[in-house]
Order: sequence, then structure tokens, then C-alpha cells
Amino acid sequence: MPPAKKRTRSYDPVKIRTAVLTQFGHIRAAVAGLTPEQLALPTRLGDWTVRELAAHVTMAVESVSRNLDREEPAKAELTVVDWPFATAARAGDIDDGTRRLAEAHPDLDALFAETAQRLAAKLEDAPGTRLLATRTGAMTLADHLVTRTVELVVHTDDLNAAVPGPDIPYDRQALAACTRVLADALAAKAPGGSTEVRVPPYAVVQCVAGPRHTRGTPPNVVETDPLTWIRLATGRTDWAQALRNAQVSASGERADLSACLPLMR
Repeated sequence: MPPAKKRTRSYDPVKIRTAVLTQFGHIRAAVAGLTPEQLALPTRLGDWTVRELAAHVTMAVESVSRNLDREEPAKAELTVVDWPFATAARAGDIDDGTRRLAEAHPDLDALFAETAQRLAAKLEDAPGTRLLATRTGAMTLADHLVTRTVELVVHTDDLNAAVPGPDIPYDRQALAACTRVLADALAAKAPGGSTEVRVPPYAVVQCVAGPRHTRGTPPNVVETDPLTWIRLATGRTDWAQALRNAQVSASGERADLSACLPLMR
């Protein structure tokens, strides 16, 4: 369902650029230490292996460099809040491209190194206002980089779920931006002011049609941690399971968000 209402939030472009580079570096370091057996492990993303998931991470980041090489479009078509709803149509292309990329680059270390080098070089002089003709629609470089924090954080969690051992760390700015993008997407998909969704310490949004709360304790409150929220928003965890596991607290007759989730897959 497309968003009915948009919430505008600003992001510090310098912090976002640093967050993208840092989180990609965390993943690169972790993948470099994986054995062939670990790279062959299954993931929760269909029949992708860890190797294919790792290759997909480079593809998600390379989209910045690739789009900076392309001709600049005339006008923006998407904002950060629009983006989560525009990704589903590309699922088939993404799957095919990921498999081809993994097969063509057996040396993942080299692929990550090349991707990191190109990204750093391309970002050096590119202004955030520069428009990119992304496959989901034209958007500014600044907005596209915010969407890359979602890709990187979500797939960091996917890799951590697939490979036993020490978790890949999360850059705080990347985790915060990812959480906020998906919280604002919920507010766009289910506009209203009857329910307050809290994801401390990064986001609070009002959503769901009904009587608007004005002061005091809201009658409908949902609260969860950032990673649980991200898993709910992307279909890695379902609402009922999160409630059973006490990963979400929900109070009030309009605090059931199951009909709104997931926001993207």
C-alpha cells in the first residue's frame, strides 16, 4: 500500500555518509574472516547463501557509485519516506542480479575492496543535492545515502542471524537512521494520531486513525527496541511472535500494528 501521508525528517549528510562507510566497513571486515563453510551457510532470505547475501551488500552500496556515473535526471521522484514502498517491485531483478554478482566474483575480499574504493572516491566531491536515477526512482544523493543505512543495517542483522559467532557491530548513526526511516514509513502508511510508537532511543511517531492524543499518557502505546522494530518492519519477525517473546509492549485498543506490517521485505 502506498503511503497516504509523508513525514519530513532531516538527516545530517556528513553523519550519514560516515555511517554508510563505517557500516560497510564493519561488514567487509566480518566477511573477510568467514570460512568457505560459513559462506555456504543458508540465510533467512529465501535460498540465498551467506556468500550471496554478502555480494548483495556490495551491490546495494555500489548503487551510489553507479548512479553517480549516470546522467542526472531532471527532477526528484522519491523521498526517503517513499522509498520503502518502492522496493518490492524490484525483488526479482535484485535476486537475479545478486546471484550473477556472487557467481562472477568468487573473491569477495576483492569485491568489497573495489566497492569501498569507488564509493569513497565518488562521494568526495558529490553534493547531497545531486539527483540520482535510481532503479526505484529519481532521488537526491543525500536521500539515497539514508536508504543505504537501511540496506546495510538490515543485512548486518541478516548476516548475524546466519553466521554463529561474534555479531557484526552496528554503527550508531546507521542504526538510528534505519530505525527512523522505517518509523516514519509506518506513520506514512497508517496516518493518524491515536497511537504512539516508541523505539528508544531513536524514534517516536504518531500513527493510526482515531481520536488524537493531546496530553498526558497516550491511550495506545507501542514500544520496542530498534532491532526488533527493524525486523518487524522488514518481515524478519511477525507481530504475534514479537508479542509472545515480550519483544514488544502494546497497550490500548489501537495498539495492534499487525495489519500495517511488514512495511517492506
